[in-house]
Amino acid sequence: MAGGCRSKARTTTMTEMRLEHDCIGPLGVPSNVYWGIHTQRAIENFPVSGIPEADHPALVRAYAVIKRACAMANRELGLLDETKAGYIIEACKEIEAGKLADQFPVDVLQGGAGTSMNMNMNEVVANRALELAGRPRGDYATIHPNDDVNKSQSTNDTYPAACKLSIARGLDSLRESCEKLRVAFHELADRHVTDVKLGRTQLQDAVPMTYGQEFHAFASFMKLDLKAMDMLVPQLCDLNLGATAIGTGICADLRFREAATRHLAELTGLPVVAAHDPVASVTDMSAYIAASATLKNLAVHLKKAADDLRLLNSGPRAGFEDLRLPARQAGSSIMPAKVNPVIPECVDQCCFTVFGMDVTVNWACAEGQLQLNAFDPVIIHEILTGMTLIINAMDMFRTKCIDGIEINAEIGRLYAEQSPSLSAALNGTLGYEKAMGIAEQAVAEQRTIRDVAAERTDLPAGKLDELLDVAALSRALGQTCREQ
Repeated sequence: MAGGCRSKARTTTMTEMRLEHDCIGPLGVPSNVYWGIHTQRAIENFPVSGIPEADHPALVRAYAVIKRACAMANRELGLLDETKAGYIIEACKEIEAGKLADQFPVDVLQGGAGTSMNMNMNEVVANRALELAGRPRGDYATIHPNDDVNKSQSTNDTYPAACKLSIARGLDSLRESCEKLRVAFHELADRHVTDVKLGRTQLQDAVPMTYGQEFHAFASFMKLDLKAMDMLVPQLCDLNLGATAIGTGICADLRFREAATRHLAELTGLPVVAAHDPVASVTDMSAYIAASATLKNLAVHLKKAADDLRLLNSGPRAGFEDLRLPARQAGSSIMPAKVNPVIPECVDQCCFTVFGMDVTVNWACAEGQLQLNAFDPVIIHEILTGMTLIINAMDMFRTKCIDGIEINAEIGRLYAEQSPSLSAALNGTLGYEKAMGIAEQAVAEQRTIRDVAAERTDLPAGKLDELLDVAALSRALGQTCREQ
């Protein structure tokens, strides 16, 4: 493929291409781009997914802030002169602000453990810095992608740092969507705190509860996920700058590790610390595994809520009919007036995708051999894609489904009063065996527990009403929908 690119260079004018060199040989690079030869080779080498790194702006911006922190550390230590450092820092700040976003074309599924992305960043920063210095792109004798932008660094410490930083920063949006969904469930629960319905276990009739309790459980799921996100941040901020190739710090000043880590913490406002064991940190995938697991668990909770709502909305003539989801579109091309629970169905599919993401991430994390895991590119692609998907799914779920739910209070109470499992409320007074007999007769004769118990016991009517009050039973454990 490189040969094909050289052939192209020979057929274009010098004003359209600039010639660069690497260890493989010379190659023409379009003169109007900020990337260089390493990026150009990667474009040709990895035509697989068609998804460029530019489609993950969080990763691009995180990498730029890391390069800025490293330039500041090198300047502080006297390893990079003030003028060069200033231009590099300014170029990084522009990328952090979203400029030059189209200059990161390398496929997200790239070999080399992220080297192509690192060199893409080094080249873009170097060439933009050269422009700021009034020099032409490719004038690497003035500012060099490796010697200056990548000074004291390696792909193997900066790329994972950029990946983890992009996840940590992305948690803000994930938290926001999760919190809004939590509040929506909680407010729905508060509106129906006294409306009684039938609880079910293993899809069979169980004992009374309230709609408020059922919806509040979903809010509690979201609260657990928010706590998990908070616990994830310290893991993601345990970084390895200055460890370079395999953790020994070769080619880096011994002072660089502390300085770069300090500057990055100041620039991001995150609790960034240096990894305790640099060699172990190069191959430790724990933060990725934890991030993927947090997303997966959130997806499990979302799927649980979506699936329950689909069941409770089923019917309306031959299903549960406990509630009605908002109608969003016609449900059939042949059956008039049929409306399907399309929003929960879409949420489910997003969750399935995240489950697959977690499998991919775990396989990739388990494939580190000796002193490096080469599969960070697919890991970060999957996690960032999963985060975006779940954020969008939660926002859709809240605005197009949860906010429009209507309950069927009459049906809910009727089911609760007719459940044979109400007999459990008689256990303490009559004992399990007598209560079971009442339940069996009620089921056989299709009568209520209240009616059969009135016939088979000498309990006063008032006592039976007290024992079998479905509203009181739903709050037997003192549960409320109050914010904890």
